[in-house]
Parts: sequence; structure tokens; C-alpha cells
Amino acid sequence: MLRSRILGSLLMGAAAWLPCTTAASEAPLTAAERRAVVEDLGRTLAANYVFPEKAATIAATLRAHLDKGDYDDAGDKTALASELTRDLIAASNDLHFFVGVDPAFVTDFAAKRDPLQYAALRDRERQAEQRGNFGFTDLRILDGNVAYVGLSHFADPELGYDAAAATMRFIENSDAVIYDLRYNNGGALEMAQLLASQLFRGDKDQELFDYYYSDDGKRIERGQWVLPALPAKRLTGKPVYILTASTSFSAAEWFAYSLRKLGRATIVGERTAGGAHPVDRKPVGNDFFVQVPIGQIKDPVDRGDFEGQGVMPDHAVASADALAVAHRLALADIARADPAKKAEADWLAPLFAAPAKIAPAELKAVTGRYEGRRIDLADGKLLYTWRDRFRLQLQPLGGDLFALEGVRDFRFRILRKAGKVVTLQRIDRDGTTTDYARLD
Repeated sequence: MLRSRILGSLLMGAAAWLPCTTAASEAPLTAAERRAVVEDLGRTLAANYVFPEKAATIAATLRAHLDKGDYDDAGDKTALASELTRDLIAASNDLHFFVGVDPAFVTDFAAKRDPLQYAALRDRERQAEQRGNFGFTDLRILDGNVAYVGLSHFADPELGYDAAAATMRFIENSDAVIYDLRYNNGGALEMAQLLASQLFRGDKDQELFDYYYSDDGKRIERGQWVLPALPAKRLTGKPVYILTASTSFSAAEWFAYSLRKLGRATIVGERTAGGAHPVDRKPVGNDFFVQVPIGQIKDPVDRGDFEGQGVMPDHAVASADALAVAHRLALADIARADPAKKAEADWLAPLFAAPAKIAPAELKAVTGRYEGRRIDLADGKLLYTWRDRFRLQLQPLGGDLFALEGVRDFRFRILRKAGKVVTLQRIDRDGTTTDYARLD
């Protein structure tokens, strides 16, 4: 489990980022210990919760549960943390709240005041992030020169800058970019700032996020702007699509929401979870911590947010279908911007249709020997072989059109006469054709 949160960095993650609570192999909690945790939690909320006027009410609600004996059955720390999480969310209607048991975090929190211990902690965090490639899980150039960036979370850019820079250079020559945030639970808003900066000019001031937060009783206000210097070329003016799902949360939502508000991205997929508030972890006693919403972020246009509502997509489709839809839309954008690329978009269009279903008898009718090649049927799939050595699968595209596995420069069409297959026709991307007569 990732452990990349540090005090002083405004982090925006969800429960998926949090360490697992300890197993319940400990002495039972006493009533005095439960009360001490609840009281300390109340003080932590008062010093850090984004809505200080609500903090007292929420703390009173927790004490009322305690006084009624609602926590009496929470015999160990893990059970108490679970019940406190439940009641915090119910009292606030904020899914960011989470209470966990992590004595190591409490120890590390105090250790951050010592420079040597702090450096050691950062090194451990860097090693943990390396195992997940700092959130960059998938980089590809799709058909039509559309870049695809899959992100599991937004890592602290101090740790993940090199990975981010490599990603930005990888996509800098694309004609469009798709950011996949469908399964992204949030992270560091500063990484979102770095990646978003590539989409704007660097010689013009542009705010991306405007927010304030509380840190142990201090109110801090700041804005995040497009960075003037980047490690890669900018994608100014290139189409941008962002994939979302109900599991897109927090910083992932802000990345999508603000870029759309600025007219810089189109969102494809499902409505997001609706967690707009930045969070941080704070120690509670010696063993517990609370993930607490510490601030508010506003978009740079209307000064609004999406807390509790989520970000609505521009193109509402099932999250599983979002990539194909965004890819098709990106190709259409590219073709409109450069009519010379329309032919390529038309060529790729059949790849986005629903998979063609062909009856077994129809598949059997295609098999046979053709000039210099043959087609066989194995396990319900057509296999194309040439020179008696090379074999790839033929993939139905609809009608009598077939793609060849792994090949994008040509495809095949079956030609019939009197209902019988007589020719295998190769169609090149430029429209030229070559016919191979059937020999059997």
C-alpha cells in the first residue's frame, strides 16, 4: 500500500491510498482509552477541518455516541477506528474522512521535525512509489498518433518528477492526448499542476486551481498556475480527452473539472465520486490517525466545485467503453483540424465498431487456399498464413472486412460471386488493392 503522504504537501487521496489498519491482536481498549481517542479526535478536527464551525458539532456527535455506549463493543483499536470513520462520514457527509490505526505514522509524523529522520522517511516513500512507477501505469501511442496516459494516482512531483518528465516527453509529438483517470483515487495536486501545464502556453498567466486550507490552526491561501518552464514541448491547441468513472476521486476529479472549465479538455465516461476537498493525515493519540478534509478548492472560472455531486462527463458512456469513444472523438478532432488526416480517420473508423459476430458456417466459407496464402479455422478463429511460415489471426470488422492481428497498414476484404467466396482482396491504407484468387 502506498505511503506517499507527508506533512506539508497538500494531498488529495481516497481510502485506497491509506495503509491497512493493524490486526486486532492487542489488549482490549478500556473505556478511558476510548474516551481519550474521541476527545483527541475532536481537538484535531477543531484545528484542521475545513469547516471549523462544523467541527464542534461533529465532535459533539462523536461524544454523544460515546456517552450512549455506541463504542462499547469496539474492543480493539481497529474496531474503534472503523466505527469512528462511519460516524464521521455520517455526520459530515464527506467521503474523505477516514480513521486508521498506524503507530508508525504517528512516530514518523513526529520524526519529520528532525532533518535526518525526515530524509530517511522521504527515501522510503520514494522507494514505495517506484514500485508503482509513480502512478504512471500505461503509456501508449494509439492509432492516429493519439497519446494515451494511464494514471493510478498523482504522486508527489518531488518524488515522481523524472517519471512525469519522461511521460511528458513521450507524448509531446502526439496529435491528441487521452488521460485515463477512471481508476485514479487522487494524490498530489502539484502533480496535476505539472501535467496540466503542458496543455497551455507558458508565456501567459493561467490559474489552474485556487484554494485555501488549514494546517494545525493556520489558514493558508494559495493558487496554482501554469508553470512557465517544463521538461517537454507543450501540447497547446491539441485535443485533450479525460476518461472518468465513479471511482475517479479527489485530485483526479479536479484535473478533469478544471481543464474542462478552462475549455481545455473533454470528459468521457461516468460521473465521478464527488470528493472535492483537499485532505491531510493528522495523528490522534499515539496509535491513530485521521484523514481530514483541510480546505476548499475552487475552479479558476466560476469559483465552484463538485463536492458531493461529482464531475459530469461531456459524453456519458459506460466507463468500460470510454477509451474507444474518446479515441474515436480524438480522431475526428484531428481530421477537422487537418483535412489531410481525414482519410486516416476514415480508415481507422471500423476498428471502433462493435465486434462483428459471424456464424460458424460463414467463417468456414472463408477458409481455403488463395494465391500464396491460406486461411484456416481453429477454435472458432480464422488464421491467415503466408509463405507457410507466418501466421496471424484474422479479426472480423463487419461485413466481409477483416483486420489482420497487429497490422494497421492494410486489411482484407472477402469478394464473392454467386454467393461463393472467390477472392481475398488486400486493401492498403492508401486505397490500392491486390487480389488473391481462391485456388480450391
